Amino acid sequence: MARTPKDPRHRARESALQILYHWEIGRRDVDDAAETFFAFQWPNADPPAGDLQGFATKLAHDTVAKLDVIDPLIAETAERWRPERMAIVDRLILRMAICELLRDPGTPPAVVINEALELARTFSTEESVKFINGMLDAIRKKQADTQSDTRSDTR
Repeated sequence: MARTPKDPRHRARESALQILYHWEIGRRDVDDAAETFFAFQWPNADPPAGDLQGFATKLAHDTVAKLDVIDPLIAETAERWRPERMAIVDRLILRMAICELLRDPGTPPAVVINEALELARTFSTEESVKFINGMLDAIRKKQADTQSDTRSDTR
């Protein structure tokens, strides 16, 4: 059976995760990590499309820029687990998905969560898939509650 090509957005999210991994492990600038990834570790012979590269790099940048908001959200949701104690890949998937939930209100939360679960299936374990699903669902509910409270206050 022939493999279907991956959705470009999904491929961009995979790339963003790998950029974030380079950033986290190497303690490098996000731009350096992105440049290294696309120059030396891109798996295809052809370079990535500009929009894929742009989406991936921007998502990695935005995730790092919002860590002061994202990590406390993770910490308060993962009772007794600080983000730095989590498996690196799981932590990065959570950070990236939360970044998308916060910055892209037009993207349905179910899409963001499903993409995160697919990344966990590819790069982590089945236990991690369950953990990430529970965490993101709880954060999504908190966000929905906060947004409905905000709407109630403005009436």
